Amino acid sequence: MMSVLHNLARSRRAGGPAGITSVCSAHPFVIRAALRHAIRREAPVLIEATCNQVNQFGGYTGLKPRDFVALVEQIASDEGLPREKVILGGDHLGPNPWRGEPAEVAMAKAEDMIAAYVDAGFRKLHLDTSMGCAGEPAALDDALTAERAVRLAAVAERRAVFAGGTAPVYVIGTEVPPPGGAHHLIMALEPTGIDAARRTIALHRLQFEEAGLGEAFRRVLALVVQPGVEFGNENIIVYDRTKARPLSALLAEEPALVYEAHSTDYQGAEALRQLVEDGFAILKVGPELTFALREALYGLDLIASDCVPGYPHRNLMAVIEALMREDPRHWRGHYHGSEAEQHILRHYSYSDRIRYYWNHAAAEAAVSQLTEALDKRIIPAPLFRQHLPHLVRYAGGPLDPRQLLIDAVQAVLDQYQSAHERNR
Repeated sequence: MMSVLHNLARSRRAGGPAGITSVCSAHPFVIRAALRHAIRREAPVLIEATCNQVNQFGGYTGLKPRDFVALVEQIASDEGLPREKVILGGDHLGPNPWRGEPAEVAMAKAEDMIAAYVDAGFRKLHLDTSMGCAGEPAALDDALTAERAVRLAAVAERRAVFAGGTAPVYVIGTEVPPPGGAHHLIMALEPTGIDAARRTIALHRLQFEEAGLGEAFRRVLALVVQPGVEFGNENIIVYDRTKARPLSALLAEEPALVYEAHSTDYQGAEALRQLVEDGFAILKVGPELTFALREALYGLDLIASDCVPGYPHRNLMAVIEALMREDPRHWRGHYHGSEAEQHILRHYSYSDRIRYYWNHAAAEAAVSQLTEALDKRIIPAPLFRQHLPHLVRYAGGPLDPRQLLIDAVQAVLDQYQSAHERNR
């Protein structure tokens, strides 16, 4: 299945640009939705874990790389999707989780992390060493970034030989702002300059070659740049292909590469189609998937509040609010304003920092209570129209709330699939 990634640049050279969606989420519902989506369209699926979600210490999900792989493999087995149809990627692998520590300490932990990813079976690796550590500038210069990326690649190459199987493929470069969406209102955004992109490629190629990793560099399949797309807490910057034309032209100079576009959430089908057509062949999506899941869960929470005797009013929202207030570290630095404004952001922000809380036992219990309360109930169409109008087709028959949640996530994935299919 790794050939799907290798073929991205080849397809573009042949005049028929293809793309692939990178599902960046550790939520079991999202993973299940992605795997069912792959079965439905008879295609491989790319699932990625980020350094903050999953690392050798557990990340915010509590999952180590092997745990994440076991989770994906178990869901794939449940759904009847062959393991070879699943490509596993590691996103932003580098010192980011430990950037408050001295560089050598943070890089040593990053090396241990990428080793754990490779040992667990991840073979698509995004090397992201662009952030400064304690006492360093917030963003490092290109040469040092490349040097540290090569350190991580060297570890990955050694571990891959030891573990056996397919050799890793790499993605280099990073985007600004950092992963997960911007922390403030953005009114305009400029794509990465063509000279900056050229320099990133050249320095990485040089450093790989000097480290004796020239063959590994030939497995670099994509460069992360800023195509001019982003989302903040309350707004979205939609792709403007006219601004990205110089970046698209650069791919003629680097025929073995495509671009990987981060933060493509909320772009919509037409913008996604244009991105793929312009060489941004790997489209990463994460928060929009859990946003759609939360949107459906909160709609069901309102439906249950209205029609299920004894169901506590807006129980799920109340549980999430209590969890976020009890442990504000995942949102406090991102949501500002009055108390009322922060309340709205906690629950409805595009950056969807609720995703950090779904794996708490209280949240899982509240979701189970909700789905059990509605399971097999017949919900009147007008009630669905009030709270989940885009899912009104579920009205009038015995409700399967879990399938409804899967469908809500798959509706987002359908937009991405449409973007890829229209470019074939």
